[in-house]
Amino acid sequence: MPDIMQFVPILIVGFAGSLALTPLSRQMAMRLGVVDKPNHRKIHLDNKPMMGGLAVYVALVTALLLFSPPDHIAEFTAVLAGAAVLALLGLIDDRYDLPWRTKLPVMFLAALGLVMTGVRVHFFGIPLLDGAITTIWIVAITNATNYLDNMDGQSAGMTAIAAFYFMIIAFTQGLSLVTLLAAAVLGSALGFLVYNFNPASTFMGDMGVLPLGFILSVLAIKLEFDQPFSVYWLVPVLILALPVFDINLVTWTRVLEHRSPAEAGKDHTAHRIMSIGFGQRITLALIYGGCVLFGTMALLISVSPEDVALRLASFGVLLLLGLAVLMTWLRQRYQKPPPATITTPSTDLEKVPHG
Repeated sequence: MPDIMQFVPILIVGFAGSLALTPLSRQMAMRLGVVDKPNHRKIHLDNKPMMGGLAVYVALVTALLLFSPPDHIAEFTAVLAGAAVLALLGLIDDRYDLPWRTKLPVMFLAALGLVMTGVRVHFFGIPLLDGAITTIWIVAITNATNYLDNMDGQSAGMTAIAAFYFMIIAFTQGLSLVTLLAAAVLGSALGFLVYNFNPASTFMGDMGVLPLGFILSVLAIKLEFDQPFSVYWLVPVLILALPVFDINLVTWTRVLEHRSPAEAGKDHTAHRIMSIGFGQRITLALIYGGCVLFGTMALLISVSPEDVALRLASFGVLLLLGLAVLMTWLRQRYQKPPPATITTPSTDLEKVPHG
């Protein structure tokens, strides 16, 4: 079992590093013109710097390099290299607004590179099939985290909560690599959240959300469960319930409304909650509460006998289905969907409005 004194320093250094570096990344973004400009789709009324991801990534890497045991360096290097590729992609996208057709192949290449190092699920015991499932999972969670970057504090807060539950579960399983990596993500996300909580003075941008989503997908894969198709494999899905739910919600909404899934819009979970009159902070509190609820459910499942775990998992799935019904009703009742017409996709996989 990993020593508690291994991950606590990583958490503290990640937090302090992100806290100290974010003001510098904010100034750099303003000078380089990497800003999120207000428009009719967005809530904020002034230019917001978007290089917070630089502070988060540097803090995370620094914490790991300073306190990780040597036997984890090779695996951390593989993960952080893929995250670095996505951070660079995100920076270019934040500055020049790349088309999704350019971004998606790079995400797949980063995921494939990680799979080639041996990071993969073991469902079928067939390397090619397991590798394909792993690649799809990594790209999906990377994009799902990006989809959540539509309101102050949402993506950073969700990342911190998810990393906390990955850290606790990995610690109980004796998985030092996952524990240390999750601690670094938790600390760096919390440090940035100080500046990103409503009203935010800076945004993470794709430079932050893409590598963090990439790392969260890896944390989910690296948890260990004995049986390939047991109920325990729902543990990482429930920890990441919000991004998994939201990306499915908006994708199916846009398909049913005859719009491109890549088109930006105010049809996310947070936007639907706000449509009934809640402010950003109340909405964020509800979203954080949901993340904690599903994370706690995942933690209980991970330590419960299979029959109890099955009941808990069934309740979690039913809760998500009920939430989908509620979100669909809110869309119809309060948001008045546009007429069913084919629209031109935006240039981004998901350039959603910030708050």
